[in-house]
Amino acid sequence: MITSKPVCVTGASGFIAAHIVRELLAKGYSVRGTVRNSPGNYPYLLGLPGASDRLELVEAELLSDGAYDRAVEGCDYVMHTASPYEINVKNPQTDLVDPAVNGTETVLESCLKSGGVKRVILTSSIAAITDEPESMKVFTEKDWNTMSSLDRNPYQYSKTLAERAAWDFIMRKRPRFDLVSINPTMVAGPSLGPSLNTTNRMIRDIMKGVFPGIMDINWGFVDVRDVAKAHILAMENDTASGRYLCSAETMHMNALVALLKSSGFDAYPLPKIDLSGKVGTLFMKGLSFTQPRDTGMFIRTNIGRTARYDNAKIKRELGLSFMPVKESIIETVKDMVTWGHLPPQKK
Repeated sequence: MITSKPVCVTGASGFIAAHIVRELLAKGYSVRGTVRNSPGNYPYLLGLPGASDRLELVEAELLSDGAYDRAVEGCDYVMHTASPYEINVKNPQTDLVDPAVNGTETVLESCLKSGGVKRVILTSSIAAITDEPESMKVFTEKDWNTMSSLDRNPYQYSKTLAERAAWDFIMRKRPRFDLVSINPTMVAGPSLGPSLNTTNRMIRDIMKGVFPGIMDINWGFVDVRDVAKAHILAMENDTASGRYLCSAETMHMNALVALLKSSGFDAYPLPKIDLSGKVGTLFMKGLSFTQPRDTGMFIRTNIGRTARYDNAKIKRELGLSFMPVKESIIETVKDMVTWGHLPPQKK
């Protein structure tokens, strides 16, 4: 253990954050987590092993000045995970960009005022690295997403601006604390709470027949428990610095569907038509214009491209090893059935 003081985790009720809280408690740390509503509304956090005597939940709102002053007071380390994650919103500026950017700056200002914070670990995203894979390029921590905007993949835009704002804050204000960012790809795995995160929702939709066919699209996947471990390793390792691309491996949609079929989930209405060829890709690009705006944009900027990511830095510097993606996805599906997000399979 590197600190006896509480570790602050913002947005503690979130998919990734809840696992960070659990992992911190399991390692003996005390945790102060911020939540948007009354702490009593989060029994899945309060019921974690060690929570009764080492977890404190406090209310904080991303867009309220000084909202995090109390949360970070007396903390050596702050993990800022709180940020909206929705693909289709009515107003990208107010629903995505403002909470992500202003919320990040609010947390960092509170850390600056506290005078005692040593390091902030920011939950960023592959979205801040790229929103459009390039088949001949391997993306690393050196890459930045320069293509997203309010009109093009606004969620990716919000994550890019939020991380940019964090690094700009460090450069301008030269605080006593340093900054490390964790940039995960699609985060799958079991959920500690009842809500359904975006990656798991996509897997659910594939299993419920939402997609008309198998598209030529692939994703980088990482298990949520590995993402949580990455945050804690970044806290515990004095030499950790900069950005860390956090991705276990990539998987094509046809491999994902084949995995689900071979793992006993073949009774679900999985897509059967192979649309992964050139003609199918053209068809799906056209069909994407019938989807909600940002879903359609995501399809058009990813279909027909091969995603490649380099995870060497996080393995080398933080010593992180990854769970096989196949295991993570199977656990994801079983967990969604348990929570009621997927109906039990009819035999």
